[in-house]
Amino acid sequence: MEKLTASQILEALKGLKGWHYENGSIKKTFKTKNYPATMGFVASVGGFCQRRNHHPDYVLMKFKEVEVSFSTHSAGGVTQIDIDIAGDLEHIPL
Repeated sequence: MEKLTASQILEALKGLKGWHYENGSIKKTFKTKNYPATMGFVASVGGFCQRRNHHPDYVLMKFKEVEVSFSTHSAGGVTQIDIDIAGDLEHIPL
């Protein structure tokens, strides 16, 4: 998979509210209603990632928010699969 340019990444993120490009990764913090919703969201993130066989740089879980970061290590930056997974996560109910 080929690494996207910064301009390609920024263009792709225009359609993904709240996502930003930082230090070679795309990131977003999701706000949840409560701790059980946070746990459910994290489990759903894991499911989407497992189906695509592509996993986050990290998932930082707090009481009512979850921060996720994606890049493709083998490409040395963000690729289309990272953008696709970001889009997947937008469909998870909060």
